Amino acid sequence: MSRVVPFGDGGWLVEVGDVGVAHRVADAVEEAVRDATAPAGVLGVTIGYGSVVVTVDATVDPGSEPEAWLTGLASTASTASTASTASTAAADAGVGRSGRRSARTSVVEIPVVFDGDDLDEVAADLGRSIGDVVDLLTGVDLEVAFLGFAPGFPYLVGLPDPLAGLSRRATPRVSVPAGSVAVAGGYAAVYPRSTPGGWNLLGRTGMTLFDPQVPPYARLRAGDTVRFRAADVALTPGDPVGVRRPPLTAEGHRWLRVLDPGLFTLVQDVGRPSLGTVGVPVAGPADPVAMTLANRLVGNPDGSATLEVTARGPSLAFGADLHLAVVGASAGAVDLRVDDRPAPTDVVVPVRAGQVVTVGAVRSGLRAYVAVAGGLQTPQVVGSQSSDVLSGLGTGPLVIGDHLGVGMPGRPHGLLTSAHDALASGDPIRVLAGPTVFDEAGRELGALVASAWEVGADSNRIGVRLRGTDTLLHPPLAGIPSTGMLTGAIQVPPDGAPIVLLPDHATVGGYPVIATVITADLGRLGQLRSGDVVHFEQVSSATARTARIEQEREMTHRVKGWFPTESGT
Repeated sequence: MSRVVPFGDGGWLVEVGDVGVAHRVADAVEEAVRDATAPAGVLGVTIGYGSVVVTVDATVDPGSEPEAWLTGLASTASTASTASTASTAAADAGVGRSGRRSARTSVVEIPVVFDGDDLDEVAADLGRSIGDVVDLLTGVDLEVAFLGFAPGFPYLVGLPDPLAGLSRRATPRVSVPAGSVAVAGGYAAVYPRSTPGGWNLLGRTGMTLFDPQVPPYARLRAGDTVRFRAADVALTPGDPVGVRRPPLTAEGHRWLRVLDPGLFTLVQDVGRPSLGTVGVPVAGPADPVAMTLANRLVGNPDGSATLEVTARGPSLAFGADLHLAVVGASAGAVDLRVDDRPAPTDVVVPVRAGQVVTVGAVRSGLRAYVAVAGGLQTPQVVGSQSSDVLSGLGTGPLVIGDHLGVGMPGRPHGLLTSAHDALASGDPIRVLAGPTVFDEAGRELGALVASAWEVGADSNRIGVRLRGTDTLLHPPLAGIPSTGMLTGAIQVPPDGAPIVLLPDHATVGGYPVIATVITADLGRLGQLRSGDVVHFEQVSSATARTARIEQEREMTHRVKGWFPTESGT
């Protein structure tokens, strides 16, 4: 039985309970998006274990069409999956266990040297020899159920019973080497890069499973068949996203040079919104409203690359005459100086070649955005200039000596009009229920919206971690299968302390989602700092859509005039 439910106002969750059916649904959605036959606003998919999350444009109102369309796709995919078999005839016809066509999938053989740190312990726990463990893993065809956790990280299903019963290690390792072949929780996997991890390490491979420089980036995709083969030698695969980079360089005379990188300053553009199927986080701005307004002020397209400043910004020497704008959570939120003289924010500021701009403390909220007319020109990684802290993709935090190129400018505007300051007013952050049902009576959701939550010091661009002064939530004991996630999802781990996902979140997660922040309030979410007190308010889907449309209209009207203006010089 399939289930199609809203996932906030930015997506839909299609639960089908079967890996193969989920792959069929994802294929159908992707094909419809490519052919422009999908309902208005449908953007892309992320595959989970037996589920698909479909992302949509929250400013589009397609009515009930997506729900009916997705329900039909799930029904068709389920019928096709029931009709297909794993017989030899079906395999000869190009259909695997998932029912996906071989034109879209492949069989990948991965050579493995079985010398993993946990191999002896696993063999002992299973009461088997090391050779038996190797034979168990190499004697079956595994299927890529989905990719997530890290870019290109494959969750492989089809393990034989002894290996499928292995649990994760009690204490995760701080760092698992790239190329490690591991099993845990019913899955096998290969770590494409060095990351923390708690799986049992059986061996290593030299095959590169994720290359951020070569499309389609991930060697595997959902539905592929994987066969492990015992080998004698395995080189360590490259881990390009983990290598310390040299300072950035820029061609021509239009550039900014970093004198002081600030506390944590990243280049951000619109991010990577369509690569969830290969485990790549969206990234992009934590406050998309502030970034959009900064770009519009200087005449850039909305998604142009800017600097995202956290708490305290950089000092930049300008190599050419340029225009910039700095926008934070509210009017005058940032201390801005040009050659050590105060300069206004929320307006276009001209800067001459040789001058130094210092973006100081962020006094209101946590983040601010520096846009330069023409947009920043830095290396693209996996199709975007954005950096994310989870996967390490992108150029990462600025360093002293970086030269940031600047493109050719459009015509800058003048200034921003004031707007309602929700941070100062203490307005609650609005949420939509689910998609996980915690209890039929809604008591846990009621506890979420009735309580005050404090932002923890361990929050970052991956998620806002909340602490209740006298409240903890009670997630379903069974948890959920690994499911695609969206920014704004409020996950509840077993300890009952909610985590609200920000743009660098993993593409899939196994914690239940009690509610999802509406897209109109994502900017406010990205401005929360440690110690802030947060309240939530449950709203309807209609209210969420109206709020997003009104927000877009307000942003258009807030940008006034053309440079030069009296207020902008």
